Amino acid sequence: MKIHKSAIRPPASERRRWLALVVVCFGQLMIVLDSTIVNVALPSIQRDLHFSQADLTWVVNAYLITYGSLLLLAGRAGDLIGRKRVFLAGVAVFTAASVLSGFAYDPAVLVGARFLQGAGGALSAGVILALIITGFPKPVERAQAMSVFTFVLAGGGSLGLLAGGLLTESINWHWIFFINLPIGVATFIAGAALIDETAGAGLRQRVDVAGSILVTAAMVLGVYAIVTAA
Repeated sequence: MKIHKSAIRPPASERRRWLALVVVCFGQLMIVLDSTIVNVALPSIQRDLHFSQADLTWVVNAYLITYGSLLLLAGRAGDLIGRKRVFLAGVAVFTAASVLSGFAYDPAVLVGARFLQGAGGALSAGVILALIITGFPKPVERAQAMSVFTFVLAGGGSLGLLAGGLLTESINWHWIFFINLPIGVATFIAGAALIDETAGAGLRQRVDVAGSILVTAAMVLGVYAIVTAA
């Protein structure tokens, strides 16, 4: 019995879901990379931009503070206005901030860009888990998707250290940020085409603005205390 090829191909919607998973994993990989890729380049950055030893830590801390403190707010924003929108907005902000970091000409510009980079990373990362869970409702498929995502999380930090060393030694430290431009643009375009939008509750939904501000402020202070004490 001859089976037609189309009979064994997964439906287009099935392939689309797995391609969307690849897209969000690339977004997460880009975010995780930037938490470690800078570490190897710090001596070069200090030398070129004349950072003091005390201020140099802010190249790392600025990113961690905004990233860690805005995750909850990003998740709530995804519930209200749609997770795809928030993910793509985060990728756009992160990519733009990466380019600004690469062009930084003094310490203040670089630290400011790193704050912005962390905010963009939080916007995207804050909705990725929800995108995976809603995209893969079947337990077996969800477990497979989460395994891929976990692998990216686990390997991204080590890959960042390796990439940081290679780019700094072979070109210069600016490229540890410029490398995010092609990845970010590709992720944004592919995400816009492949990720299904989830209907948000809408901004008319009652929002506890004061509570959101207080929680975010508490997160900022908590993350600040952790990263400055480390």
